[in-house]
Amino acid sequence: MSAVPSDEVFEVPAAPPLHLVRGSAPGLFWYLTEPTRCALDVSEFVATRSMLRGAPSGDGHPVLVFPGLGAADSSTVMLRRFLSGLGYEVNPWGLGRNIGPTRKAVDGMHALVKKVSDAYGGPVSIVGWSLGGIFAREMARDHPHRVRQVITMGSPYNMSDPVQSRAMPAFALFSRLHIPKDEFPPLESSRPPIPVPATSIYSKTDGIVSWESCVEEPGPRRENVQVSSSHLGYGFNSSVLWVVADRLAQAEGTWAPFAAPPGMASLYPRAA
Repeated sequence: MSAVPSDEVFEVPAAPPLHLVRGSAPGLFWYLTEPTRCALDVSEFVATRSMLRGAPSGDGHPVLVFPGLGAADSSTVMLRRFLSGLGYEVNPWGLGRNIGPTRKAVDGMHALVKKVSDAYGGPVSIVGWSLGGIFAREMARDHPHRVRQVITMGSPYNMSDPVQSRAMPAFALFSRLHIPKDEFPPLESSRPPIPVPATSIYSKTDGIVSWESCVEEPGPRRENVQVSSSHLGYGFNSSVLWVVADRLAQAEGTWAPFAAPPGMASLYPRAA
């Protein structure tokens, strides 16, 4: 998964720098309440389906959805159905359970991006949940002309210390099946921003990964959007789904930072 830099940018107003605290673990309370809060996110999704029907509709372009560590396509069914209902050609990743960067997963993602892009005659958008978002960003670096934009949900791509993810033991459990360490990409902090529009959705109540590891400095065609969600509930959380729909609805070649629609501003806390 090699980096492919690009100098193509669109200017947007500068945002103040983020002062990130490195090496902090997700709160224990948020971790212990993840299952309960995920159930609440699912209940909220069911209760707000009528509101979500008003989300921005799509232009029919292809969208890939990558699941998180330990999850399979079954975890993204509700998210994919929601996006399909908005008019997108939604594709699962189709590579079984995500157990990390195995040779099958790495080669399969490259092949999938090429296959879907060629089939539809244009770039694809990729929505990635947790580890799936880290993979999505690498696909954008390797295939900048095939990827239209990347949206990550609770993805610790900017992690600088293993303590920032409570999923590291699970990741390590499968490490013997992963590609060699010398094939791992460099740390995000050592590379330029990915060469396509990127939206990082994060929550300060995420109990699995620290929110600081899920964001980057805002800039041309990149942003961080804070929501209130559990880590396990990103794919069902109504405020998250609205952001995803809004970002995907932007016309190809254009980009503007996310702005909450009237009446929904309270769902999007301001970043600290």
